[in-house]
Amino acid sequence: MLDWFSKTKVDAVTTMLTEPFVHDFVRANIWHLRGRDVDLLVDTGMGIRPLAPEIDTPAGKPLLVVATHIHLDHVGSLHEFPLRAGPRHSAAYFNSMDDALTYAHMFHDLDGAVSKLPAPGWKAADHKIPPAPLMRTFDEGDTVDLGDRLFRVLHLPGHSPDSIALFDEADGLFFAGDAIYDAMLIDDLPDSDRSAYRRTMQRLLDLPIRIGHGGHGPSFDAKRMREIANGYLGRTDGIGT
Repeated sequence: MLDWFSKTKVDAVTTMLTEPFVHDFVRANIWHLRGRDVDLLVDTGMGIRPLAPEIDTPAGKPLLVVATHIHLDHVGSLHEFPLRAGPRHSAAYFNSMDDALTYAHMFHDLDGAVSKLPAPGWKAADHKIPPAPLMRTFDEGDTVDLGDRLFRVLHLPGHSPDSIALFDEADGLFFAGDAIYDAMLIDDLPDSDRSAYRRTMQRLLDLPIRIGHGGHGPSFDAKRMREIANGYLGRTDGIGT
């Protein structure tokens, strides 16, 4: 029997999930953090197969699911969960999950979209992301309280205009989404803004993280995050601030 999700236990309370049979271009990290009173799920992958059964939050304990932005590889299974949250900037669009807003059309035409078919006759061209209206919306300065841990919401545009991240100021834990991650940063989508991305990178240079968990690639510490940010600033020098 195939395991449609790969699970890596990061520490006693954190698990990273990925979709191993999805093309690496849209194979995003999904983060499950167990809190005292509330569990947190950051992003939900492509939704090729149901994600909810893979999340082991105890029955009766709330699970808050936060989409860091509306792109296809982060919202595919969002509709499976009742407590949905995401960026205020794009909140209205979660009601429709239009292909043009999620970039699902890119997956429809992606060569080798999956390496294993999730069902007989399945086709990437038919893959749809179901609407997932948000129950909560987040903007800069809002907070997410898990009982034993409080995250501050940061609005970090550039990759997309709605990109948000979650930062535990007491512990230094940082869920970055696609604002920054340890791989080639994508800034050439129709809604990307390189000037805004530069401002985000400049801001992140001073963010005192302990560990960062991005939307793609391996986790990183503060030193590595500064290297990624400075690398981006170096290759986009002259674009503006």
